[in-house]
Amino acid sequence: MTLRGEENLKKALTIAGSDSSGGAGIQADLKAFSAHGVYGMSVITAVTAQNTQGVFAVQDMETAIIDEQMKAIFEDIEVDAVKIGMVSRSETIRAIAGGLTRYKARNIVIDPVMISKSGYHLLRPDAVKALLTCLLPLATVVTPNLPEAAEMTGKSVNSLKDMEKAAAAIFQMGPRYVLLKGGHREGDATDILFDGETCYYLRSPRIAALNTHGTGCTLSAAIAANLARGYIVQEAVSRAKEYITTAIEHALSIGKGVGPTHHFYTLYKKAGMLTDE
Repeated sequence: MTLRGEENLKKALTIAGSDSSGGAGIQADLKAFSAHGVYGMSVITAVTAQNTQGVFAVQDMETAIIDEQMKAIFEDIEVDAVKIGMVSRSETIRAIAGGLTRYKARNIVIDPVMISKSGYHLLRPDAVKALLTCLLPLATVVTPNLPEAAEMTGKSVNSLKDMEKAAAAIFQMGPRYVLLKGGHREGDATDILFDGETCYYLRSPRIAALNTHGTGCTLSAAIAANLARGYIVQEAVSRAKEYITTAIEHALSIGKGVGPTHHFYTLYKKAGMLTDE
């Protein structure tokens, strides 16, 4: 028995760290892929001990097992898009960049995860240069938030004008598109998508929500899923922005801290599994 349209099933790979609480990292990416009707696969770069209250420990994977995971996927299954999240060490970054180049990966979305919401450094300071020089030139889209953009450019990023300048500076590092997320800015939650010539503004009101664990992971995974499905970058980003906005609006109050977004709200709603209160 085959599913209708199975021959056209798109497949996306997440290369990231594992979040034991399921709200971010590999787990969030796979949920976002599934919510978009895309088959998800993974290469685990690190195992974290974390929950809604913070990150408490990280165990990095050896580069040999990262290489083998990538080989197992790419030599067997066609990969329509790749999302890259937590890559904490220089050697990890170089191994991933080598694999992406070797296997001619396409539709690569990089979420430059640097510091968790609880303040844990997920990217070692000495690995920032490797991220910028080895991975960014391979990216179709890179999705920094304002603190990450400041780290990448060496300049503070607060206003929309600052965002425009930062997006242009990051574009010079090699990605085809820069999506600079404005969630940390005061005011609305406007993001900027820059293609080297034009800044596109993705405007949305700020949502007064506590439960935002994994928003960056989920957004970048949604972009990758939409690219895998064949949407051009502008449309893929726009659809992902709409998806993450809904997921935040209906976030889950799980745990004692910052809960996760609701990856499947729209699907559950359509299936009649939810009722309005």
